[in-house]
Amino acid sequence: MPRYDFLNTETGEIKEYTMSWKDLDEFKKNNPHLLQQIGTPQIVGGTGDRVKTDAGFKEVLSKVGSKFPDSPLDKRYNNQSVKDIKTRDIVKKHVDIQNKKK
Repeated sequence: MPRYDFLNTETGEIKEYTMSWKDLDEFKKNNPHLLQQIGTPQIVGGTGDRVKTDAGFKEVLSKVGSKFPDSPLDKRYNNQSVKDIKTRDIVKKHVDIQNKKK
């Protein structure tokens, strides 16, 4: 059930009320001395500072990374052999050398 904060204009006190969305309009009509206070939503995305990426999402990220070779996503989530990494480094080195000659 949602919670709503209301400011009592007579006392200056803020109080929290729990009610359904359907009952909110009726509550406001019956209590004109209360003004609803808008705040930030309380959303919890995970607990702690070490939230692990689940295996299914890692698979999706590896597929996206494979479509964009040499991207940070590709390097992080695709398991590459040492040979692939060394080959990519040598190709990059020679591309850089060719670009400097131009």
